Amino acid sequence: EVQLVESGGGLVQPGGSLRLSCAASGFPFSFYAMSWVRQAPGKGLEWVSTINFGGTNTYYTDSVKGRFTISRDNAKNTLYLQLNSLKTEDTAMYYCAKGGRYDYAYSGQGTQVTVSS
Repeated sequence: EVQLVESGGGLVQPGGSLRLSCAASGFPFSFYAMSWVRQAPGKGLEWVSTINFGGTNTYYTDSVKGRFTISRDNAKNTLYLQLNSLKTEDTAMYYCAKGGRYDYAYSGQGTQVTVSS
């Protein structure tokens, strides 16, 4: 059974930083691209970022380029998302997902990021 457990969210002021983590189990983590997606209040799911299976290629939606960094530790079966220069519009529930931008699947509870002064 695929399990994805996100953590690291919280309340932060605009301009602040957070580091999200996702512990993966139940599948061969190092064989898969992984992604982060988010859902803001009252809005649909939005793809945020993808990293390839080896961690050598990363992709970002335009609104987070230069501010967010996706990474992974295949030895620890863990995916990360470093969020810097946070804006109020980054407020959302963040989910990690197995797969790439167009074929991801998520199953965790997510971690809430709230950016507010």
